[in-house]
Amino acid sequence: MSAHYALLLGIKAPWRVQSARLDLLASKVEIAVEWDETAQVCCPECALECPRHDRAPERTWRHLDVMQFQTIIRARVPRSRCAEHGVLTVRAPWAEPHSRFTLLFEAFAVQVIEACRSLTQAAELLKLDWDSVMLIMARAVKRGLERRSTEAVTHIGLDEKSFGRGQDYVSLMTDLKNRRVLEVVPGRSTTDAIALLETLPADQRQAVVAAAMDMGANFAAATKKACPQAAIVHDRFHVSMHLNEAVDKVRRQEHRRLLEEGDTSLTGTKFLWLQGAAPEGERALTFDELCERNLKTARAWTHKETFIEFWSQESAERGQRFFTQWYNAAARSKLEPLKKVARMLKAHLLGLLNYFAHPVTNAITEGFNSRIQAIKADARGFRSFANYRIRILFHCGKLDLRPVLTPQS
Repeated sequence: MSAHYALLLGIKAPWRVQSARLDLLASKVEIAVEWDETAQVCCPECALECPRHDRAPERTWRHLDVMQFQTIIRARVPRSRCAEHGVLTVRAPWAEPHSRFTLLFEAFAVQVIEACRSLTQAAELLKLDWDSVMLIMARAVKRGLERRSTEAVTHIGLDEKSFGRGQDYVSLMTDLKNRRVLEVVPGRSTTDAIALLETLPADQRQAVVAAAMDMGANFAAATKKACPQAAIVHDRFHVSMHLNEAVDKVRRQEHRRLLEEGDTSLTGTKFLWLQGAAPEGERALTFDELCERNLKTARAWTHKETFIEFWSQESAERGQRFFTQWYNAAARSKLEPLKKVARMLKAHLLGLLNYFAHPVTNAITEGFNSRIQAIKADARGFRSFANYRIRILFHCGKLDLRPVLTPQS
């Protein structure tokens, strides 16, 4: 039996299987592994042979199930006595240092977690508690970050996401070219954004050519401080969001006025004005009738739709001419919400014009929203920022998460 389990586990000399105990009631197999007392040990720091000092207290590791029986490895790992590094515990070939799981189990668990829609579901499949699954994820992310290459990251995206149920936020940095989240930090202040950018090594920061962001001051100030050579590109989707908000404010103001006059024309039309083009089908007739009435909402919508042409201009020079014409028309519109957004866009015109040299957006970052929302929906995800960060990097970081399997793992 011992030889059989030694083959299953890949245990080789100087390790050997001492015994195997089957507990049918608990559906568990416990395998005791021991070190050959006559064999030399090597220092885990310098790999030089040295005397064996003693054996560490017995530890256990969860291994892959054998025929649906939970498998546990038990062993007292020898400790080396190195002249240079002192007394250290030798590494067990079937597990990483300080892990409670074998390499094979961790590799399997990472695949299960990647495939599951929730951490709770993964915990049930792996027959682990929630904290143990988080521990495996944390180790996987640490492993992946240590392996991540330091090749140039030329275009980044900076964005904020809500965290928890309150008004807490986190800041995310994405690699727009490779479509991955690079790092997450708590907060959204300038200091927080600088800390986020400084998670990149200095040579990678210097290689950043452009950074896509919203028109908030914090990300721009942080980029000027940490990556002064990078062009600041204001994200076109955030611009569209501000214009949509202006149209909706005009609609709400006009809707209240019309209701006072007994006119319900704008009732239920919110999403007609927020879509990116004139509607088709049955709704088209209603929309055309509203536009023919020369409503303020229709005029605001026209200004919003006209601005879309800005992004298709052939150069920054033509873009500036187009913007000047659009801005002058918006300024004369007598639509205060629209005029306010127009003034904001004018104040950030350089960041808008940079789009023509660096046509990047935060669409990649926005694309992670569904996965991040799923992470937030798992109630225990609110326990701490550390857990939130680990889960985002695990699922959105494109990291090499699996442990390296040794011949005896």
